[in-house]
Amino acid sequence: MITSQKLGYRVEEGTFDSARDTWQALLPLSATNTVFLTPGWQQVWWSHFRDQRDLMLLTVHHGDAVVGIAPMTRDRAKISLVGSKDVCDYLDFVVPEAHTSGALSAIFDHLDPLEWSTMVLHSLPGESPTLPALQRLAEERGYTAAVEQEDVCPRMDLPGDWETYLGTLGKKDRHELRRKLRRLEGAGEVRYYAAGDPASLDRDMTDFFRLHRMSMHDKAAFMDAPMEAFFRDMMASHIGEGTGRLLLLEVDGQRAAAIFCFDYSGKRLLYNSGYDPQFASLSVGLLLKAHAIRDAIECGMSQYDFLRGNEPYKYDLGGIDHPIYRCVVQRGEA
Repeated sequence: MITSQKLGYRVEEGTFDSARDTWQALLPLSATNTVFLTPGWQQVWWSHFRDQRDLMLLTVHHGDAVVGIAPMTRDRAKISLVGSKDVCDYLDFVVPEAHTSGALSAIFDHLDPLEWSTMVLHSLPGESPTLPALQRLAEERGYTAAVEQEDVCPRMDLPGDWETYLGTLGKKDRHELRRKLRRLEGAGEVRYYAAGDPASLDRDMTDFFRLHRMSMHDKAAFMDAPMEAFFRDMMASHIGEGTGRLLLLEVDGQRAAAIFCFDYSGKRLLYNSGYDPQFASLSVGLLLKAHAIRDAIECGMSQYDFLRGNEPYKYDLGGIDHPIYRCVVQRGEA
């Protein structure tokens, strides 16, 4: 086995603050470039959900250059990436594809002396070079690496205009969407808009949580007090940076639906949503999502990502499955 040192790679431990500037510069060059791997997102997650875990924020160097960031946690004998599958739809190491093998080898070399037996990596995109590299490196060390599909993230490339997008839908879905849009427009005064006034943001987010909890029983259970606190900090941070959009739909002056999206790297990611069941007959939840697609097209976005889950509406609106995986590395007793 060729060690990472012979390949010119080495690892140092850092902190969110010490790694932030380098991290932000490296992420756009990485094989997985997603909002869930930005230092801002990761630090907000860590501040709310760290529990009893220890932070291991590793920077990988190749010569004088930093070529990898590995935001990891350790809880007794288990190592994982910072983040969790319930709120982080994509996770990975922050590494350009050309350095994947060398950086991961250096990370393993750094972890080998530590007492751990299991590494669990959630939400790895199917196209990530991390998956084959981890399996190969684990085998070289006598470990095992089991990869299994964890979920799907439906998404679609966006055309240049709304009518072309409608033409990509199946005949039935296109007809239903147009019919529902006409029905909503005939039901009263309809207003789509984005929350953006800092003076009203707290009230806007409170309405988002109200609509979220109202829409489904499992959403109400999910959005407990600790989760709402995380969402408030995360949403306020990303709206302030311009990477978060809270979109609202009103019918006759009453807020009927809300969604929170990310606009990141020329793509729109639909993160979470809610609606008032009294407007269910008007399909306000679906139509606000359709509006978000139209708005993304008008903003010149290249892709619309529905993120984790196989809910039927995602396919009605044109989503195509892209798998995400879990990789579990076992090395036996430490």
